Amino acid sequence: MEDWLTTFEAAQISGYNPDYIRQLIRTKKIQGRKWGLSWQVNRESLQLHMSTAEKIGERRGPKHKPDAKRR
Repeated sequence: MEDWLTTFEAAQISGYNPDYIRQLIRTKKIQGRKWGLSWQVNRESLQLHMSTAEKIGERRGPKHKPDAKRR
């Protein structure tokens, strides 16, 4: 059985802003559905996204080395 959360609950669990949760739904990075006037988030897809984002976050950094000559 699938477990669904409100965007507010998803924001509390993930630490993301509710607007960002809705953006993730729109861009299909997490699974969401419209229920009445509000959106719901699939808990498993949110957790998968969070673990993937955490791994990517460890690799993030400057795209190029800073040029010491620039000022």
